[in-house]
Amino acid sequence: MLALPDKWLWDFWLARDGATWHMFFLQADKSLGDPDLRHWHVSVGHATSADLRHWNYLGTCFSPAPAPAWDDCTTWTGSVMQGPDGTWHFFYTGTSHADKGMKQRIGHATGTDLHNWQRVGSGLMLDIDTALYEEYTPGFWHDRAFRDPWIIPDPDGAGWLMFFTARVPDCAEANSAGAIGLATSNDLYTWHLQPPVYAGGDFGQLEVPQVQKIGDKWYCLFATTENFWSRRYADAYGTPGAGGTHYLVADHPKGPWRVAEGKFLDGAPHCPRYSGKIVDTGTGHVFLSFENNDENGNFIGIINDPRPVEIDAAGRIIFSAP
Repeated sequence: MLALPDKWLWDFWLARDGATWHMFFLQADKSLGDPDLRHWHVSVGHATSADLRHWNYLGTCFSPAPAPAWDDCTTWTGSVMQGPDGTWHFFYTGTSHADKGMKQRIGHATGTDLHNWQRVGSGLMLDIDTALYEEYTPGFWHDRAFRDPWIIPDPDGAGWLMFFTARVPDCAEANSAGAIGLATSNDLYTWHLQPPVYAGGDFGQLEVPQVQKIGDKWYCLFATTENFWSRRYADAYGTPGAGGTHYLVADHPKGPWRVAEGKFLDGAPHCPRYSGKIVDTGTGHVFLSFENNDENGNFIGIINDPRPVEIDAAGRIIFSAP
């Protein structure tokens, strides 16, 4: 596992450069005492591995900007990918002290070596369109959800698709507004907001989406907890509920998407793991997540070893081994 004695680790994303895996993750110092404070005292850590099990921690690679800036409060979850010209692109979530951290925006930095990042301009790349996505509404929802960008090449040709955690406006039930947002780009620098690809009324939030094709289907992993389930979804799921990682299924990344039938891919009532990712190793697929809560609700904050997964005959993701 990737575990540090003096830091909590949580949301993470990976990139592969040759034979080397690069993992980027949110981190905060345990000297804070209360792990709930980690979200507001966060930086991005970096580690490398040859096998996704043994990690070399390289320290901090990205942090909030000096104030005043749109991302001077937090730099949260994102993704890293390489462009056609070899440039590495880092997309991330930012918040500002001016908004008391309540309004999320999406930023962009680039680099040549996966170790050093420079913001593109101010870093701000994409802001909300309230005709498509819900604005911060105190008393109704706890923040403006516009975060966790995940980018893939557009399978229909030139260009790129960005998926992100969002909410749609004008829902009577707060836990029915969770959505997977979409933006498109021709060059990875200029992005255009589109309507969400999923707003099914099942959850208040679908965090850290990861979209990829496995076999002949598209899968969108997401993380959420039982307290963010809509009444309709909770009634259909039954008890006990679950917190952890689940997924949507579609024939195309632009949808239509549907929630996978059955129980959560990786979940339990006390949400022991969170923010799962499926990684194509070239010889199979594995699942990684971070260790979240023990059975007493205490936060753990380490990233676990990979577990093999496969797609069964019904198109469901299943674990291949214990």
